[in-house]
Amino acid sequence: MRQKGSLGWLKHDLTHRGPTAWLLTLGLFAFYFILYYGGRTLAGVAIPDLFTPIARALHLPSKWTFYGLLYTLAIAIGGAYVIYKYRHNRYQVIRTSVVIFVQATLAFSVPWILTIFEQPEYYFSYLWPLKMEYFYPSTILAMPLPFILFSLLGSLIMVPLLGIFFGKRWYCSWVCGCGGLANTAGEPFRHLSNKSSKAWAFEKWSIHITLFLSLVTTAFVIASWGVGENYPAFSEQAASLRSLYGFVVATLLSGIIGVALYPVGGTRVWCRYFCPMAAILGLVQKFGRYRIRVKDNMCISCGMCSTYCEMGIDVRAYAQRNQDFVRASCVGCGICAEVCPRGVLRLENRWRRDPQELSMDALLNETYRG
Repeated sequence: MRQKGSLGWLKHDLTHRGPTAWLLTLGLFAFYFILYYGGRTLAGVAIPDLFTPIARALHLPSKWTFYGLLYTLAIAIGGAYVIYKYRHNRYQVIRTSVVIFVQATLAFSVPWILTIFEQPEYYFSYLWPLKMEYFYPSTILAMPLPFILFSLLGSLIMVPLLGIFFGKRWYCSWVCGCGGLANTAGEPFRHLSNKSSKAWAFEKWSIHITLFLSLVTTAFVIASWGVGENYPAFSEQAASLRSLYGFVVATLLSGIIGVALYPVGGTRVWCRYFCPMAAILGLVQKFGRYRIRVKDNMCISCGMCSTYCEMGIDVRAYAQRNQDFVRASCVGCGICAEVCPRGVLRLENRWRRDPQELSMDALLNETYRG
């Protein structure tokens, strides 16, 4: 279905919140609902398990392996589309290729192969606090020593260290499967992100509240493991908190809402408003080397950068003020620089420029104007 746009152009309602988009959203909600609750009875209603028979027919171990296969295919097919669309842009081609590779190997094939060799299913592309159970003693201490070391060193040292040098983009736009799906299969919906100041205000609170809850839940679970059976009431409370966090954050927000809202709310609803890993990397990014550099007096205020920012950042406002910037929410996808018709924006990893260099730039600019 197509509808007439504000400039008289035809636009597809699937990518502009039309009836088809809402139907797709309902379909995605139904898909995830059946995926999570298929085979259970809720309020006296039996939910059919549609995916386990399909997994068995394909000789896959479980419906979750089948879901992983679908997820990987979505990233691979969407990634091929993105690579073709931005084939002139080396950064986008390499970044998208890495996203496909990481999903196909670290997030799908390797965990599956580990189970074939009777090893624990372990996802090397996910770290705490995104993968909360990797800090739960009952889970991680049952793993082989290399997996334990990777979980601890990766979460506590590698994540913040790489965040300082490369910003959050090294993870959110190159490694993470959530960002990978958003930047491949979700590409046609990236312009739907909410750009309002209310969305920004909500984002600042919601993402840090989720981070706080992840820290509290982790601390409670570790503490309950430490006190053992001496305080059964405390252990019961910790188990309830762990279960509640898993339902609300892992199932509802990252799984169902995070993907199902693509056609009407944009592709980074989970990453922008709720992901605790994005919250940590955003705080680190503010003090690191990553920033978007703006070329002076080049912006023509077309607004393409802001329109296609999947995190809802008003990039144009910075470009109009000739102001280099770093925002905690920026995932460094680089599409703002790609769509800019004058090449005003550039993603950089460098410490703040030397004051003497800035003075020389100012002198040259004054000379040029004079």
